Amino acid sequence: MRLSSRLAMLVLLMSIAATATAHAQVARLEARPSRIAVTAGDSVRLELSAFDSRGNAIGANVRVAAPRGALNTRGWYQHGHIKGLVAGEYELIVTTIGEDTPVELRIPVVVNWPPPARVEIRAAGPSLYEGTTLEHEARVFHADGTRRPDPSVRWRSSNPTVATVDRFGHVIAVGRGSVAIAAMVDDTEASVEYTVGSFPGAELRISGGLDSIRTGDVQQFEVTTIDGRGSRLADVPVTWSYTVQLGEGVVAPAAPAQVDDGRFVADVPGVYTVLASAGSLTARKSFEVTQRNVIRKVDVMGQGRIQDHYTSDIWVWEGVDGRDYGMTGSRQGMSHAYIWDITDPTNIFKTDSIITDARSVNDVKVSPDGRYGVVSREGASNRRNGVVILDLSHPAHPTIASTYDEGLTGGVHNVYATNDYLFALSGGDKYVILDMSDLTNPRYVSEYNHPNSRVHDVWVHDGIAYSAEWGTGVVVVDVGNGRWGGTIENPVFVTSFPLPTGQTHAVFPYHQESTGKFLLFVGDEIIGRRGLAWEGTGPDVRQPYDPETGRGGYPRATAGYIQIVDFTDPEDPKMIARYEVAEYGTHNMWVEDDILYQAYYEGGVRMVDVSGELMGNLYTQGREIAVFKAHDPIGWIHNAPAAWGVMPHKGNIWFSDNTSGIWSIRLQERQTLVP
Repeated sequence: MRLSSRLAMLVLLMSIAATATAHAQVARLEARPSRIAVTAGDSVRLELSAFDSRGNAIGANVRVAAPRGALNTRGWYQHGHIKGLVAGEYELIVTTIGEDTPVELRIPVVVNWPPPARVEIRAAGPSLYEGTTLEHEARVFHADGTRRPDPSVRWRSSNPTVATVDRFGHVIAVGRGSVAIAAMVDDTEASVEYTVGSFPGAELRISGGLDSIRTGDVQQFEVTTIDGRGSRLADVPVTWSYTVQLGEGVVAPAAPAQVDDGRFVADVPGVYTVLASAGSLTARKSFEVTQRNVIRKVDVMGQGRIQDHYTSDIWVWEGVDGRDYGMTGSRQGMSHAYIWDITDPTNIFKTDSIITDARSVNDVKVSPDGRYGVVSREGASNRRNGVVILDLSHPAHPTIASTYDEGLTGGVHNVYATNDYLFALSGGDKYVILDMSDLTNPRYVSEYNHPNSRVHDVWVHDGIAYSAEWGTGVVVVDVGNGRWGGTIENPVFVTSFPLPTGQTHAVFPYHQESTGKFLLFVGDEIIGRRGLAWEGTGPDVRQPYDPETGRGGYPRATAGYIQIVDFTDPEDPKMIARYEVAEYGTHNMWVEDDILYQAYYEGGVRMVDVSGELMGNLYTQGREIAVFKAHDPIGWIHNAPAAWGVMPHKGNIWFSDNTSGIWSIRLQERQTLVP
């Protein structure tokens, strides 16, 4: 594939050493090698040179851009190397900066996978009988233990008269006897053997499930195979399917429901029948699915308008003085963090501002006890960035207790605050843990840097740190839980869980009250929609409207969704559901009382019912409770919603909008439907 539009561009500013005068114009860029071939996980040296129109080597500032999830260019800044991450065909784009006419150089890059070290086959069950089907999955691992995503697998049956296998690993027993099913990737192979006997079942029985459920409710059915003597058989493969009867005149979408190993969920109301098949036997059970009906109206309580810059993240809390406060950050050229009194949500007003040495204040946080606040810094004039620690003894007018920048020179994009410790990201590469006992003198405790990974967000729950790390997915580290031997002074890696999009941006751990499960809500961030039918208006118009040029006045266009993972057992996580709204992309989130509060950029703030068992796409199941888009006719960008962060607090829903400031809304009580 060519340069992927779904991968964000990682931009680094570089300086090429040269011998000529600084004022000469660049006419040509040259790369050695001119084409790059590298194995995923390895690095290759890249040398860049600039020349003037006479062919003389000159100095130049350049920008090197690459697909962030596929190539790592940070190594070029450090030691002149480009690292391959994901197999495919890409381009490095080198562009001069500060020239009258920028010069561009495109360098083709091919990243190959390393040879597989082993192949593992996982079967959906232990046995095969004549007339049954059994699904198989091949997992491919490299020598360093990493798993190859979406491997190209060749399947083979040693005896097609006993069992056949298709290219997806579906094995169908067509006769009796012995057979071996092999999976091959490159020159590495694994196999599993079966002895296929006659089908022993005489009857199938379905149990479980209710006679009437709502869209989005998950039914769990069990099937029992009975032999001719009335005994239960435990190892017979079963194939699940369903049929549906809809109301008169209703045309169903392509998949009005889904069933997986006896778990069923419907998106569309109707009368459904689940079918379990094994050999020549079929069992069925019918039930009704009605509309979920969880919609509630929203009241707008108040707004704290910001008209002169982009607003970034938000945090709300009860101050030590008993009043309620909010703090917001700012983006792109503004160094402010604002303090708001939100005690009366209909009368939101600024009480103070914190001015820092930063181009952007991306993140703001407050410790759970309200003792201290944190302002992150990016683009500081001395490039040391770091964090600014606020003493919240007088929350309406915080004072700067200290600034910590040791080891945080690459920019702090996000932080996470506990009462005792602060987790601060460093240059998107690692997180540093600080002891916050003395606000005037934060003390370095430890850090965690996952190899070959870029970190964007971290959240800590019960002594476990869950970090969102782009193409790596979610990284789980014991930072004091102790189950895996970790302490705050000695973090210990537990596991990582890759996500399908490779753009893992935010993570929120949540103990689901209705089921007792521990879930991770994991969000993508995909800026731009190139290659999709709606690509957006382009990056050059994401600015206030300019009446002179007629440009600007629109928000960015985004993509991506929320992926929900069952992390009850951190060593065996399972993807169970998603929340995906077409044409919009997710940003930050909060989950409380079985409601997902999702900032969905230009899709606004969205409240979603996440109670009970979850399966499928929650959006298509009628689980949305409410949606609010902050159209502000006199905001920084007029009438251009761009929800950034959201947080419920004392019955109100507080969120920051990238183009218009801080907002408060409230869900109305659910009204009873009257026929």
